[in-house]
Amino acid sequence: MITLVLAASVLIGISLGILGGGGSILTVPILVYLAGQESKEAIATSLFVVGVTSLVGLIPHARAHRVRWRTGLIFGSVSMIGAYGGGRLAEYIPGTVLLIAFALMMLATAVAMLRKGAGRKKAGHRAGHTEMPVKLVAIEGLIVGAVTGLVGSGGGFLVVPALALLGGLPMSIAVGTSLLVIAMKSFSGLAGHLSGVQIDWNLALLVTAAAVVGSLIGSRFAGRIPQDTLRKAFGWFVVVMGVFVLSQQLPTVFWTSPLTWIGAALAAAVAGSWNLAGRHRTRTTAEAAPEKVRELSMRS
Repeated sequence: MITLVLAASVLIGISLGILGGGGSILTVPILVYLAGQESKEAIATSLFVVGVTSLVGLIPHARAHRVRWRTGLIFGSVSMIGAYGGGRLAEYIPGTVLLIAFALMMLATAVAMLRKGAGRKKAGHRAGHTEMPVKLVAIEGLIVGAVTGLVGSGGGFLVVPALALLGGLPMSIAVGTSLLVIAMKSFSGLAGHLSGVQIDWNLALLVTAAAVVGSLIGSRFAGRIPQDTLRKAFGWFVVVMGVFVLSQQLPTVFWTSPLTWIGAALAAAVAGSWNLAGRHRTRTTAEAAPEKVRELSMRS
């Protein structure tokens, strides 16, 4: 089983190297469903794995001038505040709720990335060498950081869209810059989790080593993939992983026969309407009874 975990961990690094995100989207399911960890332990471990892997993966992007340092440092600094707070709050929320929130956030992000022409329209608004406005960076960073700490994601699946769609950076620049942001707030979120979670450091270090190898492989291909292809690949990747996590957390009957739920709702609605109609007829008959008695007594 450990061999399968390590092989899958290489994909964590490849995802981070190519897409600038998706590390925790893979790490959490790998640790929960392959390594058998509890959800909260997996979430905390994923922050360590993704933080270290992002730092290593950042180096090739920096050498290729695909990192906007001021934007990344401001975004990351503000995100660290939100990530720490989210990590402390996660201690009081059930693990299943965190994983469902994690999956729903992934799907919402995927919709934003896959919207027809969205990336193409925004990416052209800002030149590749310019930095984002400080106020916009700070607001986005605080929100993304809080989500990162809460659901245990390094935030690449939120940071990349924030930089590419809202900030207007080209996808390749957004990918490189996101690794800096992810590393900073992953360690901050980890600090918030450590107060209530014990980590298996042997497993964490093994997974991290495999992911680092993958990140070095992935970063070699990041600058060679067309921007629109990169955006679509990122979006569909997040959709697949989001549906998978939801399928593991929501009741099986919902996925095997969603029509059952719809039918049950319709049956309840019909039964309710008949019940209301019956009560209405009963009230009407009762109200008419005194009038009928008076009419008969007058005739007699």
